[in-house]
Amino acid sequence: MSASGGTKAIVAALLANLGIAATKFVAWGFSGASSMLAEAIHSLADSINQILLLVGGRKARKAADVKHPFGYGRERFVYAFVVSIILFTVGGVFALYEGYEKLLHPHELEVWWLPMLVLSVAIVLESFSLRTALRESRPLKGKASWVSFVRHAKAPELPVVILEDTAALLGLVFAFFGVGLTALTGNGIFDAIGTLLIGALLVVVAIIGLLAAYVGPRYVAQLNKSEVTAARTQIEALARALESYRLDNGNYPPAEVGLAALRTRPNNQPRWNGPYLQKDVPVDPWGNPYFYRLSTSANSGRDFELLSFGRDGRAGGSGENADIRF
Repeated sequence: MSASGGTKAIVAALLANLGIAATKFVAWGFSGASSMLAEAIHSLADSINQILLLVGGRKARKAADVKHPFGYGRERFVYAFVVSIILFTVGGVFALYEGYEKLLHPHELEVWWLPMLVLSVAIVLESFSLRTALRESRPLKGKASWVSFVRHAKAPELPVVILEDTAALLGLVFAFFGVGLTALTGNGIFDAIGTLLIGALLVVVAIIGLLAAYVGPRYVAQLNKSEVTAARTQIEALARALESYRLDNGNYPPAEVGLAALRTRPNNQPRWNGPYLQKDVPVDPWGNPYFYRLSTSANSGRDFELLSFGRDGRAGGSGENADIRF
């Protein structure tokens, strides 16, 4: 995930939640609707969540050091874990408690139209926030399903925002029907039921977040190892193809032609007997071309240099950004 893309979605969600939380608290103060109070706490918890995601994303971009040779990428999962805890304790438990109290002591709503107006506006704002998160996620999702993207994303910020915004929209719908039915019938039980549904929804999302935060770092660590292994395998295959080229032509491909000579006959190579690769020249597992040039150092022990620059696509680095050489 690009830092700018994830940050844009998180900031959009943060601004939406802060505005929504303020209006919900005002509507609860005038109407006394427990669904509005539960939703106000929900939006406040979501705002704190987005702040923590921004902090985690920033820490995850720190360069690798001696204590963390593979970088700080897992920091974002720690903050995603904290996000889930907050969503569960502050949002879910409070909403369940408030709904239970309302079941015991139901009452009619005052100024019923105010929470209905606030909920309608909140649904529009949350829809825009969710739309931003989905738009920023589509380039990363590719052809995968949304479920697969949320489950397997290596950076949790966008999946967390998508889950939060989806849960927020569902919670607003629950609150809308709870408050609406209470206003129509005068029976506060519907408001209590809406509050309980909001609490149950938040608990479910929190459990999903906890599982993702627990599994995510292990998945990413295994995936990083697999990418490095795949790069080494591709480099070895390219090196074998270069040796076959040398045996036929008496030299390695010149730097200006590069690895393309393994697939297409270069000029002035009458002994070319390729193609030496069954498919097009591959890019590395991070989508970057492999670096190839004839060796200029007598101490290198090889006639050519062939390497991947790792995840960041730049020379040097450590951990997942380290160069992978033949």
